[in-house]
Amino acid sequence: MDLRGRRIGARCVARVRAGRRDAAEIHQKPPKARRPVGAAGLTRFGCLVAVLATVGLLPWLSHRDPALTVLRARSAEREPTEEALSAIREDLGLDAGPLSLLGSWASDLLHGDLGTSWVSGTDVLPSVVAGLQVSLGLMGAALGVAVVLGALLVAPVLVRGRGSAGAFAAMLAAVPEFLLATVALLVCGVWLGRLPTAGWAGPEYLVLPAIALGVPAGGLLGRLVADALPAVLDERWVELWRGAGVSRTAIAAAALKRVLPPLVPQFGMAAVGLTGGAVAVETVFAVPGIGRTALGAAKSQDLPLLQGSVLALLLLGLVAGVAAALARRWLLGPALRDAGLTLPPARPVRSHPAIPLTLFTVLAATIGWGLLRDPYTVHTAARLAAPTWAHPLGTDALGRDVLARLGHGAASTVGTAAAICVLSLLVALALGFLPGVAAGAADIANALPPVIVGILVAAATGPGTGGAALAVALISWPALSAHAAALVQEVRASAFLTAQRAMGASPLWILTRHVLPSVATPVARHALLRLPGIALALASLGFLGLGAQPPAPEWGLLLDESRAYVERAPWAALAPAVALALLAGLAVSGAAAVQGRSARRAAPTAKKPWVKKPSVKKPSVKRHSAKKSSAKKKGASVAV
Repeated sequence: MDLRGRRIGARCVARVRAGRRDAAEIHQKPPKARRPVGAAGLTRFGCLVAVLATVGLLPWLSHRDPALTVLRARSAEREPTEEALSAIREDLGLDAGPLSLLGSWASDLLHGDLGTSWVSGTDVLPSVVAGLQVSLGLMGAALGVAVVLGALLVAPVLVRGRGSAGAFAAMLAAVPEFLLATVALLVCGVWLGRLPTAGWAGPEYLVLPAIALGVPAGGLLGRLVADALPAVLDERWVELWRGAGVSRTAIAAAALKRVLPPLVPQFGMAAVGLTGGAVAVETVFAVPGIGRTALGAAKSQDLPLLQGSVLALLLLGLVAGVAAALARRWLLGPALRDAGLTLPPARPVRSHPAIPLTLFTVLAATIGWGLLRDPYTVHTAARLAAPTWAHPLGTDALGRDVLARLGHGAASTVGTAAAICVLSLLVALALGFLPGVAAGAADIANALPPVIVGILVAAATGPGTGGAALAVALISWPALSAHAAALVQEVRASAFLTAQRAMGASPLWILTRHVLPSVATPVARHALLRLPGIALALASLGFLGLGAQPPAPEWGLLLDESRAYVERAPWAALAPAVALALLAGLAVSGAAAVQGRSARRAAPTAKKPWVKKPSVKKPSVKRHSAKKSSAKKKGASVAV
């Protein structure tokens, strides 16, 4: 027994020493954590150069004569003679080729010169600075609206301590910005006459564009925070603080501080998206922002102005990314460096099955009813007709049935958005384990407006559904990738994984059993929340003429065609908008219902080891001799 006890003691000592050695190695790793920062910097620089080079090739990618486009932009009445085109080519240096133009622009950039506009002949730098100032002011106002709306969505979770399915927030996030801008312009500007409808001359011009941009962003950000709060409010420290008499305000502030670190990059990306992605809203309200400036330069192939606008947006994205990373490190504190984070347990947000079932029934019945009708039949006598039994959702400007076009456009819009959403989720999960590459590429991709990417893709492939899908796919993964990278970094820095490594768990075991389950579920819910946004991005490109072309019954094209008649026939524009909102509510509430059902199934098996009590024999009160007990056992056996 002594020899066996010594062996067991020696093994325990060896395990303890090995655990201490592994823990010491883990705690010595933080100095090496600076390598991803260098990788992120190189990735940012490489992506920046690649994007600017691609933008510089726009005139040659479009397979159109840039001299003719510039001539049309300068003077639409002038005849495009060969002498006039040759003079423009010689003036702009187009005969030297794209590499020579890129080299000269880069050399001037090193001296602080962005060049001269090909159309107006003025310096590019003042135009870019003026547009950026306008967009930053609009971004600040829209972000304020988004924060207020997000706080209203988060407040019930803080009060009740439990989350909801999030269908309402998802519907707010799915409201088309350009449609909301058009409705706000008609109601507040035209009918009520309270606010200005176009231009940029004072603070009152900020209100309507800020509301149009801030409502969808507030729905998205509020849903993300409300989705992560219930797990934090279930932790032990919340109960202890309540028992100690700590105020609700202090508990709510501490819970928000614990929830925000993985979501801070989303706030930074939302701010950049509100700056460069507001092209449609700036177009509706005639706001001279940087996005509208870049769109005009791309259409007229004013290469220096387009390169300067894109460069300003990219630098803004880089600054926002670095600021978000610093804010996240400040919120986490030394726990990230010392691998001492304690992650909140995963808590599924449960939803009543009736909510997604009702939304699915309404959406499926509407689409199925529309598929039985002809979306291309034109009835000029029934133009912009109100909803009747013959046309349940009315007709459009050409007398075509809106219900038929809505049903036939569901496959191209929803199917394409779902495919892009799945692809973005897979890319985000893969890049989440490469924080250096993910952070650098995500900052650059997120800073690009979808319209500019759509123009570049359309220049190479031509306008259409395929080109619009490719453009949206190129810029739809950064938010998911940043979320996944933040979660992966926090999971790897948790004290639980430190103990797992000290116990000798293999990296594959840690990856498949701990890291992926902790990351995949919240990122998948985030991807479902982004599904309507992806559909909206496709609709925005169709709205600007870069997506599906007439007479295709695509939802974005339906919104574009009905926008001019929204005051006279609002049903034509509301039909695809309501369909997008129902799709958003269905995606989020359906995911919550499935997740809650799987959690309820797993709950009994998880509770069995804790509920079942070990059987303990009660000690006998009377002392019996061994002979009496053996006699009783024999008697019992004979009786049996």
